[in-house]
Amino acid sequence: MDTLIQFAYVVSAGLFIFGLKMLGSPATARRGNMVSSIGMLIAVVVALLDQGIVDYTYIVGGIIAGGIVGGSAARLVKMTSMPEMVALFNGFGGMASLLVGWAALSPMASTFTMITIVLSILIGGLTFTGSLIAYGKLSEVIDGKPVMFAGQQIVNSLIVLGVIGSAFMFVQNPTDPTYLYIVVGLALLFGIMAVIPIGGADMPVVISLLNSYSGLAACAAGFAINNNILIVAGSLVGASGIILTQIMCKAMNRSLSNVLFSGFGSAGGGGEKIEGEVKPISVEDAYYVLEAATTVAVIPGYGMAVAQAQHVVKELQLELESNGCEVVYGIHPVAGRMPGHMNVLLAEADVPYDLLLEMDEINPRMETVDVAIVIGANDVVNPAAREVESSPIYGMPVINVDMARTVFVLKRSMASGFAGIDNPLFFKDNTRMLFGDAKESIGGLVKEFG
Repeated sequence: MDTLIQFAYVVSAGLFIFGLKMLGSPATARRGNMVSSIGMLIAVVVALLDQGIVDYTYIVGGIIAGGIVGGSAARLVKMTSMPEMVALFNGFGGMASLLVGWAALSPMASTFTMITIVLSILIGGLTFTGSLIAYGKLSEVIDGKPVMFAGQQIVNSLIVLGVIGSAFMFVQNPTDPTYLYIVVGLALLFGIMAVIPIGGADMPVVISLLNSYSGLAACAAGFAINNNILIVAGSLVGASGIILTQIMCKAMNRSLSNVLFSGFGSAGGGGEKIEGEVKPISVEDAYYVLEAATTVAVIPGYGMAVAQAQHVVKELQLELESNGCEVVYGIHPVAGRMPGHMNVLLAEADVPYDLLLEMDEINPRMETVDVAIVIGANDVVNPAAREVESSPIYGMPVINVDMARTVFVLKRSMASGFAGIDNPLFFKDNTRMLFGDAKESIGGLVKEFG
C-alpha cells in the first residue's frame, strides 16, 4: 500500500508539472487547469487513504461547502474583480498552511520538523494578512496610497527580530505554547506591515509575490507533516510565483526591494505637472480615421476591464479586418491589476492569441501603425518614462504608442492612472481623446462601420 501511495504521489506531481506547462499558453490553459485539478484530486484522495481516515463526515461537508463557494465565485465574480479574488485565494492558501503547521505540532517532533512548522505558520500568517490588505487596496475598501510613517523600517525590523527570537524559544521549548502564540501574532502583524507601504500601482507584483509566499508556506507545511506531494506542489507554486515576480519587476525596470520599500504608487503624487492642449474627437470623426487605416494596434488597460469592453473590442476588430485592416493588440506585462489580466479578458472574448503581441514585439512596429487605440491604459503607455527624467516611472519600459501616426485615447476623464502620474501622451500633436465609457464609444464605432 505504501508503494502504491508513493506512486500515486509521483503521478500527481507529474500532472502538476504538465498542467503548469500547459498554463503557459491560453490555447492550452483550460486543459492545463483540468490536468492539474485531476492531479490534486488524486493527491487528496491518496493523502486521506495514507492517513487511514475512516470518518469522512467533515471532509464531505468541507467539499460541499467549498464547492458551493467556488462555483458561486466562478459564476458571480466579475472579471474586473478577478485580482481581488486571486488575492483572497492567496490569503486562504496561507491560512490553510498556518493551520496545517499548527495541527502538526507534537512534543515528540524533531528540531527540523519544529523549524518547518514555525516556517509554515510564519509564512502562512503573513501571506494571509498581506493578501487581505492587497484585497482591500485592489477593491478600494481601503486607500490604495502607500501608508508610510517615521520609523517604519525600525518597527518592521523589531517585528522580524521578535519573530526570530520567539521562534527560537519555541523550538527550544515546544511544550510552552506562549512563544508560538507570539509567532502567530507577529506573523499576522508583519503581513499587514509588509503590504501597507506598497502603492496600488504595484499590486500586480504584490499579488504574484504573495502567490509565491502561499506556495512556500505549503512547502513548509509539507515538510512539517512529511507529505511529499505537498512539498512538490508548494515548491512549484513558490518557484513560479518568484519567476513571475522577477519578470514583472524587469518589465517596470525596478528591483523587488524598490517595489516593496519605496512607497511608489501613491495616488496623486509624482512627476511634473503636464500642461498643454487636449484635442477631443467624436465617434463619427474617429470612424473616418479608422476606415482609412491599414494597421491598427489596440492597447488595453484596466479601463477596458472596468467597462467590460473586451467583447465589443473584438467586434471592432472584425469590422476593421473586413475593411482590409490589420489589427493587433499590444500587451504590457503589468497592464491591469494582476499578471495576465488583459490576456484573460481578451481570451474571454475569443481574440486569437497570435494577435496578442508583447511589449518587445509591438514597439518595433509602432512607427508603422496608422492608429493606436489606447483603452483605459495610462501608466504603461506614458512617454514620460522615456522623456522626463524627474518622473517616478523614468526608465520603465512602456509601449511607445506616441510613435504611431495617430493615437486614440479612450478615457472617461483626464484623471491620472493608478500610479497618480500625469501623462504627456494626452497632449501630443498626434493624440485625440475620445471621452466617455469605453464600451459605448467602441460600440458607436462598430455601428458606424455597420
